[in-house]
Amino acid sequence: MTIVFAVAEATPFIKTGGLGDVAGSLPIALHRLGVDVRVIMPKYSLISENFRKTFKPIAQFRVPVAWRNQYCGLEEMVYQGVPFYFLDNEYYFKRSSSYDEYDKAEQFAFFSRAVLESLQHLPNSRTTVLHCHDWHTALIPLMLKEFYRGNSCYRIKTVFTIHNLKYQGIFGKEVLEDIIGLDENYFTSEALEFNQAINFMKAGLIYADRLTTVSPTYAREIQTPYYGEHLEGVLQKRSDRLLGIVNGLDYTIFPFSSSPQAKQKNKNYLQQLLKLPVNDHTPLLAIVSRLVDQKGLDLLARVLEEILALDVQFVALGTGDTQYEDMLRCFAQKYPRKVAACIKFDDNLAHRIYAGADIFLMPSRFEPCGISQMMAMRYGTIPIVRNTGGLSDTVISYEEDRERGNGFHFDNYNAHDFLYTIQRAVKLFYEDQATWNRIKENALQSDFSWDRSARAYLKLYEDLLIE
Repeated sequence: MTIVFAVAEATPFIKTGGLGDVAGSLPIALHRLGVDVRVIMPKYSLISENFRKTFKPIAQFRVPVAWRNQYCGLEEMVYQGVPFYFLDNEYYFKRSSSYDEYDKAEQFAFFSRAVLESLQHLPNSRTTVLHCHDWHTALIPLMLKEFYRGNSCYRIKTVFTIHNLKYQGIFGKEVLEDIIGLDENYFTSEALEFNQAINFMKAGLIYADRLTTVSPTYAREIQTPYYGEHLEGVLQKRSDRLLGIVNGLDYTIFPFSSSPQAKQKNKNYLQQLLKLPVNDHTPLLAIVSRLVDQKGLDLLARVLEEILALDVQFVALGTGDTQYEDMLRCFAQKYPRKVAACIKFDDNLAHRIYAGADIFLMPSRFEPCGISQMMAMRYGTIPIVRNTGGLSDTVISYEEDRERGNGFHFDNYNAHDFLYTIQRAVKLFYEDQATWNRIKENALQSDFSWDRSARAYLKLYEDLLIE
């Protein structure tokens, strides 16, 4: 069995979001289980020269993109035992951003077809499962069936993973013939048509052999109108092919210490760093997030004044909508001894916050999986989350399970439900440290390793191959 991942980004080479984390970590976890796994991604000019100078050329070939016939180079680098292959075409990938705005449809139609063309050039392998990720690679299962039908070298099963259904790759009708190279027969509601446009994500949902998404709860949610982004009907039809598997956390990046002294040291350091009063006994609340509505910033905005009426400290790290950036700066000026607003992207500071805070806030409107709650718990920081998506699958509410609880939930997307949950958690922090420490220990002991997720994917691949 040879598994090939087709993905638009992967750490440590390039990352813009959680997709990059998954594509960098899951193949390595599968490799540790003895799986022959490879990764194919674009050779962006944004990849560090330190990496690019080690890439080894393997092959050159032409890639059809409708009426075009484009050059593609194939290069290889082995990283932590996993071969990573890079598709080279400067026209599509030598750009100032990974996802260029003006011709994304052509960029990723080329990438999808180039992935398929490259399979015959991979050394020492015959691909058995092609695992595609998000809309950038969603055309691959369709292209495989349409352009390689009858080719004995392409008897390949496909898996398509939805990392976030909101981002679908929707383009004008002309893309169907001019970019993808398919005729009007595919411009129907049963195929790629979507509100008189072409939807790349829909291709993956319809034509892949198996579908996965990044948590069991999100797999159920996206079959409903509230979460389904107008694709819930397609997902309902394929519900027997859809599986939710929670993402993992790379434990090599997140050190573990259950020592109360280590936690207190991290908290004190963070308070000094943020120029907040160093106080062991005041709970420090934190949010590390994109500052947008989807992450619940509208809820936070409605009740932040009331949160700060409690005897707490608060730190926020992130960038996003101007209204939320300005709001946080305003509160930091108004309450300089209680609030720190860090309006920037800073991965090192994020780790400091996960390690030093007492309570981590994730009031998301929706959250396919979420990684921040897992990072926080890795450091014994207690999450308060909305009961949705992967947050439901990773955070066990103390108020529902007094023995195993590792955090707190609130159900409704409502600012005061969020506030009341914070108030209850802060009250418990002050009045019952023994119980608080038990919740913290449960958080520390939670298993979010990639090994668990990799085994679930391995079973999926094995089941698929015996169908």
